[in-house]
Amino acid sequence: MDRIRIVGGRPLNGNLRISGAKNATLQLMIASLLTDETLILDHVPRLADVALLQRILGNHGVDIMVGGKRPGETADDGQTLHISAARIVDTTAPYELVSKMRASFWVLAPLVARMGEARVSMPGGCAIGIRPVDLLIMAIERLGAKVEIEGGYVVARAPHGLKGGEIVFPKVTVGGTHTAIMAAALADGTTVIDNAAREPEIKDVADCLNKMGARITGAGTKRIVIEGVAKLHGARHAVLPDRIETGTYAMAVAMAGGEILLQNARPELLQAALDVLTRAGATVTATNEGIRVARNGSGLAPVDVTTAPFPEFPTDLQAQLMALKTRASGTSHITETIFENRFMHVQELARLGARIQLEGERATIEGVPQLKGAPVMATDLRASVSLVIAALAAEGETIVNRVYHLDRGFERLEEKLGRCGAAIERLSG
Repeated sequence: MDRIRIVGGRPLNGNLRISGAKNATLQLMIASLLTDETLILDHVPRLADVALLQRILGNHGVDIMVGGKRPGETADDGQTLHISAARIVDTTAPYELVSKMRASFWVLAPLVARMGEARVSMPGGCAIGIRPVDLLIMAIERLGAKVEIEGGYVVARAPHGLKGGEIVFPKVTVGGTHTAIMAAALADGTTVIDNAAREPEIKDVADCLNKMGARITGAGTKRIVIEGVAKLHGARHAVLPDRIETGTYAMAVAMAGGEILLQNARPELLQAALDVLTRAGATVTATNEGIRVARNGSGLAPVDVTTAPFPEFPTDLQAQLMALKTRASGTSHITETIFENRFMHVQELARLGARIQLEGERATIEGVPQLKGAPVMATDLRASVSLVIAALAAEGETIVNRVYHLDRGFERLEEKLGRCGAAIERLSG
């Protein structure tokens, strides 16, 4: 099993290009099930989750071709996928595939919308807590699907097609909003979604669907209106830059010191996180090329943060911020309101010398003068990269184990950081 070795104490300097957003890419790939024509996606990151979803879609009869390299292109430009769901041959998503990636459960909506039926395995547990699918099921039921649970599978049927309706989510749900938009795109009539998630990835998927012939307005706001159409066609769409990768590398610079231009980054996608970084002592500047981040000379200041749905501070940057605050000159507090069990990185950060106390959903971080390298174990995707951030500033060598978590969401992390001066390498086996 691969590991990553980091020797801390080196500042980061140079240019680092931000990849396409994982959380938009997976939904865009799933949206290809809504049409029998080819969907072309540009700026697709090379991630383990993307490769796994290719296999899952292949089980339904989807053909995916990876475009060849073009003049002037580099690995930093991502890849181009040509996705064709011309003939769906299987409307069942089996447990052995869905259990490997929760996002694959979302094939439920396009399958029932286009084919009139879907049989998708319940996704099971998750390392960062129970993430139920009840709101996703509620969304397609509001559009006329009959849903039953049979032997651990969600079976949805709409033999005469879905019908437009009103969906009011009792709480903000990204998965539920994605599900509702995709189901409503082919429904007969108008669908109104209230209390919709506002994440940029929601709008990116809606923009792509509109290119495919959908009629969606209001994506990115709390109220989305979809006028259903009988058929969608092919389109070409470039995935928006990954705001979580942007925030992660911005915090890495603030931790290690130095100055980096995050190319292709868009500040409006994570302004709340950039504001927190500025309060913490980093200098953040928007440019025509992206976002420039530098650590000022006064050290790191403590901050208090509560995670919340977009446009507030994202839960997917909570672990990274905690790593950064271990070196602040004072006491910081982080309150996690989105996922239970999302503080599992705390005990691993403690192995590096961090001082963190937990009380329910609130973490209190006492800054320390120095962290010291040690072997640590990644527990999930975002927790694993928080250990990398801490290791960049730790004295001596840190070995991060279970890096397959990193490969799910960060494209060529060690290469990107290495080009900016980090002493980092992957150890195979």
